[in-house]
Amino acid sequence: MTVTARALNRATLARQLLLERSTLPVADAVRQIVGIQAQQPASPYVALWNRLSGFDPTDLDAAFAELRVVRSTLMRMTLHAVHADDYPTFREAVDPGLRASRLDSRYTISGLSPADADALTPELLAFVAQPRTAAECARWLERRFERELHEGAWWGVRSYAPMLRAPTGAPWQFNAKVSYVAPPARPTVGDAGVSAESLKVLLQRYLAGFGPASIADMAQFTLVPRTRVKAAVRELELEPVTDVLYDVPDAPRPDERTPAPPRLMAMWDSILFAYADRSRVISPEYRKHVTRVNGDTLPTLLVDGYVAGVWRAVDGGIEATAFHPLPAKVWKGLETEAGGLLALLSEREPRVYSFYERWWSQLPHAEVRVLGG
Repeated sequence: MTVTARALNRATLARQLLLERSTLPVADAVRQIVGIQAQQPASPYVALWNRLSGFDPTDLDAAFAELRVVRSTLMRMTLHAVHADDYPTFREAVDPGLRASRLDSRYTISGLSPADADALTPELLAFVAQPRTAAECARWLERRFERELHEGAWWGVRSYAPMLRAPTGAPWQFNAKVSYVAPPARPTVGDAGVSAESLKVLLQRYLAGFGPASIADMAQFTLVPRTRVKAAVRELELEPVTDVLYDVPDAPRPDERTPAPPRLMAMWDSILFAYADRSRVISPEYRKHVTRVNGDTLPTLLVDGYVAGVWRAVDGGIEATAFHPLPAKVWKGLETEAGGLLALLSEREPRVYSFYERWWSQLPHAEVRVLGG
């Protein structure tokens, strides 16, 4: 069997709610798209604005405050916003990788072992039954062991223990003053059997949310070793789309000629990280400009389903930098999108992502326009 690259692109856009905006409630939308990479607090809001009709950011504020959507370290060992009901399963699926990477020598140099982390985790979760700052948690840890600890102790525990980031307020519900809170439903950690079963669920959800994918794609999205992914796939009832691509049965795969509207995507949008072969949404030539050497992944212009440039908020509008010339019709669509984005940002953070503007001097620019002002 064969499938064109453009058909794969359209499958991704359809399942990620990017062919047309959805009317789903925010928590349901987060569940549909599996999760939102969220190390930058504004990004879940911009990501959902791109995907939902009439998106009201206060709805996401409420979902975070009520822990219906939660923020924690998950896939690729990065912060994600996910539906609260998904958090235990997703956390269990990636547990072995987190355990190996976070309870390593940087943690054990403190004199603590992985067994110590296992023993103290239930007590720590009881301590963060109400939100606690990082400083309060670090002091709790030293009281727990009745001695001063190397900074690696708290680094390892905070990264491995199944805690959520607690909302801390405006403008995007999370800020630099990090606090932690226990999840409403607690995952089982340190159990290989539980992790294997949960990985199967996560992979099915990934395929439903991102479209046909290979073993390499699934491993890239989860940062789970390919051997584990292969073992899980063997036990799942998946549909072979090609010799290397799998999908869940009866999932939507729109015609490759389906129009794709322009979008102004968030920093670190998940579609840029969901595949080993990222040419599904971004060319190798453009990827080196969008994903910087330190991992910063800039907010992008999505044109006809593919990355065509980047954007930034400036005084007077949204500055769009296209890497190749765009037709007038596309610029008109981007102008409309920019007006909506400015309305979202105006009462929150008009110069969102401004910290990352140092990269702009290094970008190619076929066309630059300020839109929406």
